[in-house]
Amino acid sequence: MLRENYYDWLCGAHHVSLTRPRVMGVLNVTPDSFSDGGSYVDADAAIAHGMDMLDQGADIIDVGGESTRPGFSPVSPEEEARRVVPVVAALAEVGAIVSIDTRHAPVARACLEAGASIVNDVEGFTDPEMVQVACEYDCGVVVMHWNQTTGAGSRRFVTLDPTRPAQARLMAPSNRRFTLPEEAPIMREVMGFLGDQARKLMRAGVSHDRICIDPGPGFDKTTDTDVVIQRNTHKLVSMGYPVLCAVSRKRFVGALSGVTSAPERDAATAGVVLSAIESGARIVRVHNVALAAQVIDTYWACSHKDPRQGFVSLGSNVGDRLGYLARAAKLIDELPLTCVVAVSHAYETEPAYGIATPVANAVAEIRTELAPLVLIDKLLEIEEREGRVRHEGEEGHGPRTVDCDLCWLEGEEHAGRHLTLPHPGLGERDYVLVPMEDLMSDPERFLAHAGVEVKPFEERVGKVLADLGPVDWR
Repeated sequence: MLRENYYDWLCGAHHVSLTRPRVMGVLNVTPDSFSDGGSYVDADAAIAHGMDMLDQGADIIDVGGESTRPGFSPVSPEEEARRVVPVVAALAEVGAIVSIDTRHAPVARACLEAGASIVNDVEGFTDPEMVQVACEYDCGVVVMHWNQTTGAGSRRFVTLDPTRPAQARLMAPSNRRFTLPEEAPIMREVMGFLGDQARKLMRAGVSHDRICIDPGPGFDKTTDTDVVIQRNTHKLVSMGYPVLCAVSRKRFVGALSGVTSAPERDAATAGVVLSAIESGARIVRVHNVALAAQVIDTYWACSHKDPRQGFVSLGSNVGDRLGYLARAAKLIDELPLTCVVAVSHAYETEPAYGIATPVANAVAEIRTELAPLVLIDKLLEIEEREGRVRHEGEEGHGPRTVDCDLCWLEGEEHAGRHLTLPHPGLGERDYVLVPMEDLMSDPERFLAHAGVEVKPFEERVGKVLADLGPVDWR
């Protein structure tokens, strides 16, 4: 049985947990991309699309300012930086994990200074200046295979007779047997290059846990060669680095599916992505984030038992406050693939964030196998079911029958308009920190270990006034 890759990919201040597959959204700030050229060349449009991808389920946004499609026109580092730096800075500002897809060291450096956490180099860090950049910054790196001289397996595959019609070639009896390129030489070349470059980076000072590898599908490779490499993803995984599957809308995906238009290859891309994940790849680079996230979330839920610890803050300041807290906890316990482990006492707390009256607050500890964005939607449905009404402009801080805030979920870090994890206010909320003491011995130490800065008591908001007793939710 394939060994699961339970480790983190270290990318600057971000630890990307690979206990489940991660989605890297493609953001091309170029006029000539093979798939979506020109759609997001404007910085504002690119930033908006990046935010949309975060809300659709992207864990990482991969920003590129130079197309590397077949026959591409090189872009100067100055022009590339002009395109991408504002986009990188804006997405990093909201807390997103941003990757810069570049082969130019000055562009990589400028984007890391702007907040990027990953350098994705299609030339596999063959440029010593790119190696130097990787050493200077505590970033994650993606080493991609691209043999621009011959291409992996470029002379090792057998074709059918090109002079006969395709249907006749497929249907007519033949003594010749079709064969894919030889597996051993191809994988020796790809794995040898990736291993050599990874070791070069480590000798220069880049730690092993910052390195990810990518076999470079479509880069000077035939369809047959790409299929051989995909079938051997498990061998790439055995090298001990996170493996990136970057097949989105590629020519070989079109060749396998019969779909000629690149933007229409998303369903076919999902098929290759699932194959790669099944073989151990844990990062997938895609254009259609919404589709990929849905496919991966459902596949993972049905194929892997993966319960994770989480904490949901519950609050109410109208009507039967303790009754609303109890019903919310019970409804959370009834969610698919989710259970409530324990609920703290309810506490009377000072109003905060513009709320006019004191609030009854509690915290529910949960175990769940739902993806974070799926879970937050389920929590919002509970609020609606219990009569929560959100008024435009209140920013979620008005009177509420019940409020269900997903504060923390094991192994999850996310940024976006719809959900941010850990919750950005977690470390300053006395009305969350005190109830958590009912559920664990030292929540401050626990949260500090999870990267959450806990404020001293005098700097907290929503301070606890009184213990209202247990929440009768069972």
